[in-house]
Amino acid sequence: MELLRTSKAAKRLGIHPMTLRQWALDGKIPFSWVGRERRFSSVDVENMKRGSASSTVRARLELLYVRVSGPSGQESSLDAQEAELRASSTGTVVEVVDDHGSGLKENRPGLNRVIAMVSDGSVTVVRVTHEDRLARFGVAWLKRLFAVYGVTVEVLHPKKLGSRDELVEDFASLVTTFAGRLYGMRSADNRRRLLAESGQCTDEETTR
Repeated sequence: MELLRTSKAAKRLGIHPMTLRQWALDGKIPFSWVGRERRFSSVDVENMKRGSASSTVRARLELLYVRVSGPSGQESSLDAQEAELRASSTGTVVEVVDDHGSGLKENRPGLNRVIAMVSDGSVTVVRVTHEDRLARFGVAWLKRLFAVYGVTVEVLHPKKLGSRDELVEDFASLVTTFAGRLYGMRSADNRRRLLAESGQCTDEETTR
């Protein structure tokens, strides 16, 4: 696999470099940062070429993926994400898949459902409102996996950050996530301690 500069990747695709930059911003093709320059995988470029050649005869079958972090109480956010994606749809919405859980969690039921539908050819496009709805990290790998099956990922509101800004944002996400988990663990420990002191649970239960 070769990482191509924007100009070289655009030449292979037969498009203007500005068009390729817009595709990258729109989430139509994966890219990575090398310093301050975007680079495109030669595999992704070839997949895009094949996809473009068959796009005139291939139906646009959309899967809408929506996610919230909490286990409950955020249904309005799920509804808002779905409504925004449906309003901007330009194809047939095959299914709406929702998840309740952290974007850092890899084994999510909804995400597993998405991967299954991508691999069995049920959809041609996976759409999300924001990239981090799909995952906090590893979205580029998911895009490459989906591209193997001829499926693209479309982000309604793509991030417009440089590599340094993205690194800072990722670091902040990690700190926030693990701080929340640590707080939850401490809260659980405190609850067990209070129950033990009140005699409502045994010492064995408090050590679980």
